[in-house]
Amino acid sequence: MLWTRPLTMLRLLALLVASELVRTGFFVSALPVAGPGLGLGAAVIGLMVGGHYLADALAKGPLGLVTERWGLGRVLGLGAALGLAAVLGARLAPSPAWGVLGCAVWGLAYAALWPGVMSTSQTLARPGRTARALAVSSLSVAPAILGGVLGVGPLMQARPETAWALLVGAQVAALVLALSLWGLRLPGTAEGGGGSRVSVWRGWSRVAVLLPAAFAQTLAPGLLVTVFYPLLARLGLGLGDLIGPGALALAVFGASFWGAGRVADRAHPRRALAPGLLLLALTFGVAALPGVETRLWLLAPLLGVGYGAFVVGWNGLVGRVLPDAHRAAAWGTVMAVEALGYAVGPVLGGLLWASFGPAGVFTLGAAVFLLAEAYYLLPGRMVTRPLPQPQGETS
Repeated sequence: MLWTRPLTMLRLLALLVASELVRTGFFVSALPVAGPGLGLGAAVIGLMVGGHYLADALAKGPLGLVTERWGLGRVLGLGAALGLAAVLGARLAPSPAWGVLGCAVWGLAYAALWPGVMSTSQTLARPGRTARALAVSSLSVAPAILGGVLGVGPLMQARPETAWALLVGAQVAALVLALSLWGLRLPGTAEGGGGSRVSVWRGWSRVAVLLPAAFAQTLAPGLLVTVFYPLLARLGLGLGDLIGPGALALAVFGASFWGAGRVADRAHPRRALAPGLLLLALTFGVAALPGVETRLWLLAPLLGVGYGAFVVGWNGLVGRVLPDAHRAAAWGTVMAVEALGYAVGPVLGGLLWASFGPAGVFTLGAAVFLLAEAYYLLPGRMVTRPLPQPQGETS
C-alpha cells in the first residue's frame, strides 16, 4: 500500500472519483443535453459551466489556506452539499440566475478538493513512495471523467430519469463520504518560531519557480482538445482505429508508470521527468510529420512511456518542492496555473489548426515540451534540489 492510513486515503479518493463523475456528467453531458428542455439556453449553460470552472481555478490557492484553518473535512462536506443542491436545483427548480450563481458557489467550495487530496496523499505517503502515491491520486479520476463524458450523455438521451438519478445518487455518496471525513485536518502549518517567516518565503519562492513549467506542461496537451475529432476526420480515422494503439499505449503506460515511479522515489524525480518530457516532445514531433495515420503503432509506445515517466516525475517533483507550511495552498496555486494552461491550450490549438493544420498543432506541442525540458536544465534547476530542512536554529 502506498499510504500509511489507507482507509482515510481510499475514502478521499472515492470522494474525488464520485465528485468528478458528477461534475463531468453534469456540466459536459447533462446540461447540454437536458438544459434546453429545462428552460436553460445555450448562453445560460455556458455561464453555468464557465462560472463553475473559473471559480474553481481561481479559488484553489486561497481555499488551501481556508482548509488549514477550518479543517479539510468540513470544507469538503460543504462542497459536497453545495454540489447536491446545484444538481437538484437544476433538475427540480431550474432557474438561469440561481443556476449560474449556484454553480459558481459550488466551484468555490469544490476548489478545496483537489489540493486537499494531493496534500493529504503526500502527507500520508509511505517513505520512498511519494511520487507514486501522488501520481496514483492524480490519475484515479480518469475512469470517472470518462464515465461522465461517455456514459452520462448517452444515458441522458435514452433514459433521462435514470441519468438524473445516477448523478444525484453519486453526489449523495460523495456527501456521505465527505461527512465521514468531517474531522480530517491537514498537517499544522509552520507558524510561530523565529525563523518561520524566512523559511515560508523561501518555500513559496520555489513554488513560483514551478509555475512556468506547470503552465507549459498542460498547455501542450490542451492544444488537442478542440481539434481531436477534426484531426480524426482529416486523417480518415474513426475511434475504432484507435482501440488497438490505445490499448498498447495504456499497457506501456502502466509499465512505465511503476518503473519510472521507482526511479523517481529512490533516486530523484528529475530522472523520470527529463526523459518523459523528451519522449513526449518526440511523440508530438513524429505526429507533426505527414502520414501520421500510418505511424499509430509507433506513436503508441512512445506516448505510453513518455506520459508514464512524466506523470510520476512531475508529481514527485512538486511533492519534493512544495513547502510544509501551507502545503494545500501551494498545491492549489500550482494546480490553478495548470488549469490556466488547459484553458489557453484549446484556444491556441484552434488558431494553429486554422492557419497551419495538424502540423502546426503538433509542432508547437513538441516545442513546448522541449522548452519545459530546457527550463529544468537552466533557470528552473533550483527546484530540483531538496529544500533545506530546519534544524531548530532561528537565524
